[in-house]
Amino acid sequence: MADPHDILRDDPAMAPLVAEHGELSIEPAEDPFERLVTSVVRQQLAVAAADAIEERLYEHFDVTPTEMRSASIDGLRDVGVSERKGETIQNIAIAFDERDYSRESFDGRSDEAVIDELTDISGIGPWTAKMFCMFALGREDVFPVEDLGIRKGMQTVFDDEMERSAMVARAERWQPYRSIASMYLWRVVD
Repeated sequence: MADPHDILRDDPAMAPLVAEHGELSIEPAEDPFERLVTSVVRQQLAVAAADAIEERLYEHFDVTPTEMRSASIDGLRDVGVSERKGETIQNIAIAFDERDYSRESFDGRSDEAVIDELTDISGIGPWTAKMFCMFALGREDVFPVEDLGIRKGMQTVFDDEMERSAMVARAERWQPYRSIASMYLWRVVD
C-alpha cells in the first residue's frame, strides 16, 4: 500500500503542508466511548471553550456508559455541557450499553455503515459520526466536509470559495488518506 504522505506530496497544494507539519498520522482511540463523548462536547465550540468544558467533564465524571447514563442533565450542565449535548451523551451511553459497542464491533463495517449506525442515535449527526470514524476507529479515508475548519482550510489552501460538493470532489485525489489530508487542513486554520 502506498505511503499516505507520498500521495499527499504528489498534490502540489498539499506538498508544502506535509513539508511544514511533518508526517501526521491517525490512530484509533483507546476508548471509543470517551472519544465519541469528546466529539459531542466539542461540537460547534471554539477550541478554548471546548477544552475547558472537556476538562471539567473528565474531572467531575468517570466518562463511561454506566456513569453517563446515570449522570443528571443538571450535573452535566454544571460542568458546561448544554442540555441538548447532555441528552445526546446519555443517548450514546444507552446505545453503547444496549448494542455492546466497542472498537471491534465496528471492524469490517464500511465508514458509511458506521456513520449510518451512529446517526440513528438521537443527537448524532454526520460530523460527529465522521469524527468517530477518524479519531475513535482510526479510519484513514474520511473527509468531514461538514467541519468549518476543513472548509476554511480548503478555501485557504486552494484560494477558492468552493462549494462543499467541489471540496468533496477535490478531496477524492487524496484517497485512501482523506483523514490524514484533513489533519493538514486543520493545521492550516490553526
